[in-house]
Amino acid sequence: MSKTNKKNRRNSKPKTDQRPIEQFAPCQIYLITPPRIDDISAFAKSLDSVLAAAPVACLQIRLKDTARDDIIKAAEILIPIAHKYGTDVLINDDPQIALKTGADGVHLGQSDMDINLAKNMLGADAIIGVTCHNSKELAFSACSGGASYVAFGAVYESATKPGAVRADLEIFTWWQEAIEIPSVAIGGINPSNAQAVIEAGADFIALSSGVWDWSAGPMDAVTRLHQLCLQPSALA
Repeated sequence: MSKTNKKNRRNSKPKTDQRPIEQFAPCQIYLITPPRIDDISAFAKSLDSVLAAAPVACLQIRLKDTARDDIIKAAEILIPIAHKYGTDVLINDDPQIALKTGADGVHLGQSDMDINLAKNMLGADAIIGVTCHNSKELAFSACSGGASYVAFGAVYESATKPGAVRADLEIFTWWQEAIEIPSVAIGGINPSNAQAVIEAGADFIALSSGVWDWSAGPMDAVTRLHQLCLQPSALA
């Protein structure tokens, strides 16, 4: 995930020479791990295959009901795989784990650590994303605090977060036209419904079950999503 502004991001280079620059679309894929990983070795192989199949800008390690030490172990395995493909890695909620594991940043909820405290801990170049639900006010506050991106959602009904606050697609159109800081769309997105989100103006589409539980498999999911990001009508 580039930390440059939206207008320049489409010209930014990946960290490695794994992919030619033209494959990085204006809208990009933001991948989230499943909430639970029982076999980290098997998942690491799957992740490697997924990242090889299509460009993924960011991987968020979001493990729920998992011991802290196990999250750290998972991050230490997954971060080198992601970095091999030029994919930034964020830790959900916990800047201390991000610091310990060498992740590129952290995603913060509204009840998590203050943005400035997280930046002081991780450094000025760290990526700090903030959940803003469906609120322009929360998004403006995150921008003022120095957030690298704001996340709006849930866009659709989410299997990962059932009952989550819903965000209308118009908020991405408005944000795209008004604000330089990128927006991330999250919640219930999959290859069959992503086109409308991309066309609305989201800079990143965040997916978990929409990739890992996709009927044709996660590699097919990211391939289709990348095609949509390059040309939203390609799979219509």
